[in-house]
Amino acid sequence: MKTVFRPPHLLPLLPGFLPCSVLAAYNFTFPEPVTPIARETLHIHNEFMLIITTLFVVVFAIMIYSMIKHRKSVGHPAARFTGPRGALQWFWVAVPFAILLFIDFVLMGIPAVQAIFSMEDTKTRADLVLKVTGMQWKWQYEYPEAGVRFTSTLATPRQQIANGEAKGEHYLLEVDNPVVLPVGKKVRVLLTSLDVIHTWWVPQFGVKRDAIPGFLRETWLLIEQPGIYRGQCAELCGKDHGFMPVVVHAVPEAEYLAWLETKKSAAKAAAGGAERAWSKDELLAAGKEVYAKQCVACHQANGQGLPPAFPPLAGSTVVNTPLFGMDGKPAHDSHVDRVMNGKANTAMQAFRNTLSDVELAAVITYERNSFGNTRGDMVQPAQIKALR
Repeated sequence: MKTVFRPPHLLPLLPGFLPCSVLAAYNFTFPEPVTPIARETLHIHNEFMLIITTLFVVVFAIMIYSMIKHRKSVGHPAARFTGPRGALQWFWVAVPFAILLFIDFVLMGIPAVQAIFSMEDTKTRADLVLKVTGMQWKWQYEYPEAGVRFTSTLATPRQQIANGEAKGEHYLLEVDNPVVLPVGKKVRVLLTSLDVIHTWWVPQFGVKRDAIPGFLRETWLLIEQPGIYRGQCAELCGKDHGFMPVVVHAVPEAEYLAWLETKKSAAKAAAGGAERAWSKDELLAAGKEVYAKQCVACHQANGQGLPPAFPPLAGSTVVNTPLFGMDGKPAHDSHVDRVMNGKANTAMQAFRNTLSDVELAAVITYERNSFGNTRGDMVQPAQIKALR
């Protein structure tokens, strides 16, 4: 039987020689694009790869031909000249230069500039606004027009991270509160940060934009297909910087509006929770959940922290200060003040704008009665609400 030789090592190079119409659909190592930005990025990538591959082949073919045909061993005489030698030599200098200029400015420059202009057009016909705030080590999402705000933190169990159990399917790419966005709607995304530089990145969206403290940056999305899309912070933002996943659920508009109403109702219920008196057991149970999501990365599950950057809560003088002074307000650098307002020039961020009254009261109560701390007191959500 006749054997047909098909060199497998050449197959990955074949897309570089396909027509542009086929090439635009070939993803190489890119995930499937689901937004206009991602699709345009992929198209430009493929186009540029075709151009530079062609240049590579042509230039090296000329070099190899010259080295073989003009070598001394075949009797080719060496040329003896110095400096320019007539118009022909200048012609062979000018022609490649002109070709490269044409390729750089026309074939590559113009498409790239057009794509950049499209990427930066955040305000034209935007249907809704999503504000993204990065913080160590979670994301806060806000829908300003709907009055909805929540934080999204890593949902991968710490046992998996510590190799105590098998890794899940979406290890380090799963969250407790995913972002929900409607399909077919242009979303203007505003990005900022509360502490250090973070980067909001979802590969299938073609979006990778820095969130910088003190600045408000922009990008946009128009998701074309329903689905669950995953990304992460792509910046070295400190310890546990790899534990800031991004998960976006793209759903039909009707489903998105129903989810938005659910979030509004949950926010109203949380606000109403500050009006009633909570038992100590209720606060401890709720505080344990808040601590596991918001505090454990820095202060550890046992409250021992990672000194000196992240001090221990066990036996902490701050945790063991009185809750309130004689005037009924927390003293500066007291436990309540530290949790609500953070501490300048440290990794301790302010939680007053990211946690609800109930969550703040619960986590403060939990810390004061855990890790060997035995204050025995508690703070009510209504007291936190009065301090805002």
